[in-house]
Amino acid sequence: SIALYFGVLVGIAYFTSKGADSGSYFLGNKQSPWYAVAFGMLGDSLSGVTFISVPGAVGGAQFSYLQLVLGYMAGYLIISRVLLPLYYRLNLTSIYAYLEGRYGRNAQKTGAFFFILSRLLGAAGRLYLAATVIQLFVFDAIGIPFWLSVTIIIALIFAYTYRGGIKTLVWTDTFQSTILLLAVLCSVVVIASKMDLSLGGVVNQIAQSDYSKVFFWDWAPKTFFFKQFIGGAFIAVVMTGLDQNMMQKNLSCKSLPDAQKNMEWFSVVMALVNVCFLSLGALLWIYATQIQLTLPTNALGKPITDYLFPTLAFNQLGTAAGLLFILGLTAATFSSADSVLTTLTTSFYHDFLELHKKTASEAYKERYRHAIHIGFAVLLLGVILLFKLFNNAAIIDTVLLIANYTYGPLLGLFFFGILTRRGASDKWIPWIALAAPALCWVVNSHSQAWWGGYQFGNELLLLNGALTAAMLWMAKAPRRVVNMPQ
Repeated sequence: SIALYFGVLVGIAYFTSKGADSGSYFLGNKQSPWYAVAFGMLGDSLSGVTFISVPGAVGGAQFSYLQLVLGYMAGYLIISRVLLPLYYRLNLTSIYAYLEGRYGRNAQKTGAFFFILSRLLGAAGRLYLAATVIQLFVFDAIGIPFWLSVTIIIALIFAYTYRGGIKTLVWTDTFQSTILLLAVLCSVVVIASKMDLSLGGVVNQIAQSDYSKVFFWDWAPKTFFFKQFIGGAFIAVVMTGLDQNMMQKNLSCKSLPDAQKNMEWFSVVMALVNVCFLSLGALLWIYATQIQLTLPTNALGKPITDYLFPTLAFNQLGTAAGLLFILGLTAATFSSADSVLTTLTTSFYHDFLELHKKTASEAYKERYRHAIHIGFAVLLLGVILLFKLFNNAAIIDTVLLIANYTYGPLLGLFFFGILTRRGASDKWIPWIALAAPALCWVVNSHSQAWWGGYQFGNELLLLNGALTAAMLWMAKAPRRVVNMPQ
């Protein structure tokens, strides 16, 4: 099934990459249909984290994740109405070119650095989760070691992305999102059948369980509603609106209205899909309790909730469930990493090497582009192997924690620039962007001792951005005028 799946991706890449040039690779020649971009973004946003970690997390966090999703919807509206008009007005390819116009070249490179760091770690975490599960249930049985299985996965992704870039990804991601959604919906049907439940029975079973609680009002834990909602809104803004990986697809739409329709429809569908994943998680936990399932444990002796879905799919729910799981996870694995290689390449090409400004042949630039693409593929492999050594938490928690620290400076840089008319010294911006996350780490480490048990959730991102903005205010300089990038 994996071989057939990969064959379809290669076929799509073959047809979409014909005659591909830099315009195709970076922005799809600005001819991407908005509905294809919107649907394809689902697979990139959901990835293996949602497919495995969200259902597993229901056992401890119930439906509290939905509070975060509601915040996402508010954040997507901000992107649609504030950020997309700015990016289209400036005709950007790399969104961090805005920072050069607003502050200077140090700011552009700082923004690009934090994007590369954030996306590299986030993509590695998502791929690590999917690859670990495939390893446990597939590759271990045939004697293939983890490092080799991950290398194979990244090599396959490289094979269908290195030429066509965004023009190819719009359509491969649409295909992968379709497979991912079909897999989760069919998985709900399979487990409902196993439990002899009708559609109405599924709804009643979930509603009457201990897992369906959505809203939490205790202010101290991470599940407090306002922590989740506000944190979710800002996570959406930074992980989508200030993220080259997600915005590059939006900027490939034909016009600003198309890009806005894409983002707003995406937010609605995204919320509905997450309800499906949470519902699947509740059913899995109910069934696991009924059969007294014991999960593998991590180095700390705690059950690995990320293994709930695959353990049941392969050992308890039958062949159909195992096949659906592999197809869904394969879609999640490829869609969570393929666009990352392309957009990391774009940012490094534009923001650091500035090759788009150099007078050189298309063949010369293409060689550099391919070399950067290969370099990031190798780097991604290395980071995944480090995750294998050190990660002990649910991957969704790890990914969101990384986002709180690494996207905070981007939040501060962009919104200080958009919401104020004050200038900031470009030479101090790299140091400010390092100092704010460091201060956040100190505050987060001591918050329970200092404030009566208070635990930071995703509002740590807001604190990070606010500290960045405050230090930008203190580093006063004449305000620059944002010019059209060359």
